[in-house]
Amino acid sequence: MRGTTAPVSDAGRMAITGGAVMVAATLTNGLAYLVPMLGARHLTAADLGAMATVQALVAIAGVAGAGLQTAVAVHRARHPHAPTARVTMSTAAVTAGVLIAAIPLIVTSLHLPVEVVALLVGMTLPVVLAARWLGELQGDQRFLRLALGMGVLAIGRYGGVIGGLALGAGLVGSLLTGLVCCYVALPIVRLVAGPAPMTDTPPAEGRAAGGSTLGLRQVVTASSATLAMLVASYADLILARQLLTPEESGAYSVGTVLTKGALWAPQVVTVLALPRMARQDGRTRRAAWAVVGACGAALVIGSALAGGLAFRLAGGQDYAALGRYAPFFAATGAFYALAFVLINAQIASGARWPSVPLWVAAGGLVFVAVFVAPHTFAGIMWTATATAAAAALALAIVVRVTAPRRSPSAGPAPLPVGPPDLAGRVS
Repeated sequence: MRGTTAPVSDAGRMAITGGAVMVAATLTNGLAYLVPMLGARHLTAADLGAMATVQALVAIAGVAGAGLQTAVAVHRARHPHAPTARVTMSTAAVTAGVLIAAIPLIVTSLHLPVEVVALLVGMTLPVVLAARWLGELQGDQRFLRLALGMGVLAIGRYGGVIGGLALGAGLVGSLLTGLVCCYVALPIVRLVAGPAPMTDTPPAEGRAAGGSTLGLRQVVTASSATLAMLVASYADLILARQLLTPEESGAYSVGTVLTKGALWAPQVVTVLALPRMARQDGRTRRAAWAVVGACGAALVIGSALAGGLAFRLAGGQDYAALGRYAPFFAATGAFYALAFVLINAQIASGARWPSVPLWVAAGGLVFVAVFVAPHTFAGIMWTATATAAAAALALAIVVRVTAPRRSPSAGPAPLPVGPPDLAGRVS
């Protein structure tokens, strides 16, 4: 007699898969934070600065990987089984070419040894290559495998460097160990991705289902959006470093920890929603925006009620007196989180330049902070919060204006054939 199992609700599947992706993202961020913590204990001051610079450059160069993953996810959601090898190799080649061409400039301007910069280039390529399979998993809505792949890549990216630092391998030795681990992780990520669940005959290489081809333009569009988010959300921290005293700048950097927490905490919602938004599911877009907004509101309220505790957790007892500013830093992150959802909605709808409002906002933030607002802790904070709110509002208007209109009698928009749910199956 065949056994039966109780069906799992959509909400239950979403909770399981969302939790898995959240754990993977937390692991990635935790390992990234562990690198400078161990570096401070095992490297000289000069080598620690070089390590921090390399980590920042890897993060910037990794924007190409993030853009590739987003572009592949959107394309695969629309065109199941669409091949992605060609665009992946093109993206990796362009990224490598830019980095290699920039080696002399990086060495001379940032005073880094050439072997360190060469290791930086080598560590960036597997991150870009792995983005292909992560994007396929996201677009196919195989979220449990996506979480596992993210975890494997995180361990490869940071585990080798952490191990090298802990064993006293020094700057070059730790980066070399990290390079080896990155390439060891790459085939494991490929194995985790496995074959996509088959629902029809795969298209020929270079052509997607429906005759559409994924090219570098879509990757550049998604990468530009990711870079715009990084620039806009970090601009106030850089301005504080330039315009405030060292003591005030340090205190401001503690506040931005709350901003980053409010920005990145709800991003699992965007990861889960992107494939359905790519299929023009307006309900998913509105639900994602509402959930992220509710999460941001909760964080702002929590910061208002326990601002001193928030600053104490972020920077220590010396900064607890700044607790009254906590809700404004949290609000800045919450507004940017909403903007991030809306930008991804624009990418999913095929918009050519979805990041323009964010680039304009970042430019406006710099202008106002430098030439208009007072050069004080509160002046930069208020400018950053207002900029984030304006960016979210502008993107909301753009999405509202450009959303496809359907007749009330037409019913919901049809979805293309593909993975039908968010179960995140691992088979």
